[in-house]
Amino acid sequence: MKQKGKVKPVSGGRTIVQEIEYSENSTYKRYSGYEALNISPSDVFTGAEYNYAQAAVAISISGLEMLQNSGEEAIIDLLESRIANGEKTITNNVALDCYSNGTADGGRQIGGLQLLVSTTPGTGVVGGIDPSTTAGAFWQNIAYSASTNGGAAATAANIQSYMNRVYVQLVRGADRPDLIVADNNYWRLYLESLQSIQRIASDEMAQAGFDSLKYMNSDVVLDGGYGGGAPSNSMYFIDTDYLYFRPHTDRFFTPLGDDRFAVNQDAMVKLIGFAGNMTTSNRRLQGILSA
Repeated sequence: MKQKGKVKPVSGGRTIVQEIEYSENSTYKRYSGYEALNISPSDVFTGAEYNYAQAAVAISISGLEMLQNSGEEAIIDLLESRIANGEKTITNNVALDCYSNGTADGGRQIGGLQLLVSTTPGTGVVGGIDPSTTAGAFWQNIAYSASTNGGAAATAANIQSYMNRVYVQLVRGADRPDLIVADNNYWRLYLESLQSIQRIASDEMAQAGFDSLKYMNSDVVLDGGYGGGAPSNSMYFIDTDYLYFRPHTDRFFTPLGDDRFAVNQDAMVKLIGFAGNMTTSNRRLQGILSA
């Protein structure tokens, strides 16, 4: 999303409003000479609303540690190392939340891929829109179950067939998935299905720190491994033109105020905070292959 400019900070508002692109512009017209053009308003956008999800991490240093690390430089070194650790902690946990369904901690979590690209796309309210209604049917992503829809668990022999069945439902003109994110198992199955032809990896994704294969024109990325966030036995087909990360400009992994000194403790605390959410402007062009 960062590479495609889909990190879109928001500067305020009660909620994060994401315009939805649910249809093409209906005023397209072939014409000749002075023939009148169709300038009727075309309702291709409406808004989905997402709540802010907030998170913070605390970096503390006790009075004793200040004494033990006497000298301004020593204290600064100690704080810098703890701040660096705190920044990694909050960044990594928000990254993991980007795969979530938004229900953890009483719904205070980011609504990640398990919400936006659900295995049960006709249930649950997403962005204030209920996809189970007739009017909300456009707001359902594509979901394909290997065992239920395909009739058998995914294997190296059939996973490409299952991927084909998801992919063809996500192509609309020039729109098509450009990123496929898989867990350990499904990425391994796809890798084993390709090893006889030795498909070449993408240099760009390798430079970004991912192990990448190709499917059609999409990068197939492993985000499992040790501590990875992708749910087990899942493969997300993402059109990143319609997926966004929306942090608040004042809470984009930034310090929350000045140093804070405890009222009843000999300690100093610094806070690093985040507020924002993940959004999509078109669920219909997102898909998931699951067990």
